[in-house]
Amino acid sequence: MKNLRLICLAALSPILLLAWVSASAGPPPGWFIDESKLPFDALPGATAYWGVHTGAGYRIEVPDNWNGDLVVWAHGYRGTGLELIVDNHPLRQLLVQYGYAWAASSYRSNDYDVANGVKDTHALTKRFNGIVGKPDRVFISGASMGGHITAVTVEQYPKTYDGALAICGSLADFEELDYLMDFNVAAQQIGVGYSIFPIEPFSYLFGTVPEIKANLEGAPGSWPFFLNAAGENLKGLTEMRSGGDRPNFDNAWDFWNFPAALGGPGDFLFELGTLGNMIARSPGIAVDNSDVVYQFDTDPALSPDEVAFNSSVFRQVADPQARNSNGLAQLPVTTGDLRVPMITVHNLGDLFVPVLNEIEYARRVAAKGNSDLLVQRAVRGVLHCDISPLEFSSAFVDLINWVENDAKPAGDNWLDPAAVAAPEFGCTFNDHGSHFFEEPCP
Repeated sequence: MKNLRLICLAALSPILLLAWVSASAGPPPGWFIDESKLPFDALPGATAYWGVHTGAGYRIEVPDNWNGDLVVWAHGYRGTGLELIVDNHPLRQLLVQYGYAWAASSYRSNDYDVANGVKDTHALTKRFNGIVGKPDRVFISGASMGGHITAVTVEQYPKTYDGALAICGSLADFEELDYLMDFNVAAQQIGVGYSIFPIEPFSYLFGTVPEIKANLEGAPGSWPFFLNAAGENLKGLTEMRSGGDRPNFDNAWDFWNFPAALGGPGDFLFELGTLGNMIARSPGIAVDNSDVVYQFDTDPALSPDEVAFNSSVFRQVADPQARNSNGLAQLPVTTGDLRVPMITVHNLGDLFVPVLNEIEYARRVAAKGNSDLLVQRAVRGVLHCDISPLEFSSAFVDLINWVENDAKPAGDNWLDPAAVAAPEFGCTFNDHGSHFFEEPCP
């Protein structure tokens, strides 16, 4: 079983630029499935099924000693490529070994299209009934955008699913997209003294961004490792907006801004700001920072620099029709209306889908009075979805035990800022030494 590390730094930049172009102009793309790629060899002692349903490709694997339960997989964001691809479940070997069937859909579209992901994943769950038989229990699992799909699916179809596992999920929908804008308007305002949005990608990435870096580094060529006072303000703001004071953030800052020439993500966080509107079928700009109070540190009292920044930074008010969830019509939101047990796992240093998603989701679930159904776990490391096989499989086993035996497992408290900031946060469930740029536990 390979590690669940879904980031591919070499391919992200062109994907992001293509996503910006796709969202900005042109007719709907012609998604397609290469059906010759759907067949796969079943593991020993199992049977493989594949095909096309509701315009999406799918794979199903059922052990000969099937225990009657099904585990559905929801994959993450794939950019705007036209080919629709099916992933095997990352826990495939474990599932088959212990008698669990699994199923995975390509969805009928790529893009950040959570609505189609929800509908096609649920349709495949029903399709399984006709191919194999109605399962005793159904569990849904997903990563990144697939975590978003997982959370929305169990809210929309609570009678179909018995438990959920969301890994590195973008669980905060619009809040996640707001954060991507936050970094970029803040970098502009602090780095060059003005800020705009949306951003024209080419002049921004090849003109403005180098100027921002030069103005914020402590010495020529020292970005992002040695910053001047203004650069430290941007770093602090990024920490506050991505989830607050926490271990592993310094490593995360260095990694996510590490120069591409040295093998790092380079301008990835800046490139995210050029996406404009990446949400499929969104009628207008969906991001909003009109009421955000930006801070450079944990002190709730605003310093003169923070007051000046907040009064001058660009403010975007979302188009009302774009921010309306409309069920599954546009971007579905997670309401916190959780009715089945869910476990989430997130690594502290992910700045692509940062831990603000866990905090916001916990708030929504608590507001609905459903916190007894949510267990969240923090681990260390900086890559997107840097979740080890042990961390993933342990969470799955604990979810099964919770559902079958009413044994709620332990978790971390994302709603306690002091706990999150403590040096030992992210250590309890961490597979120690397995993560890239992992801050050691005390």
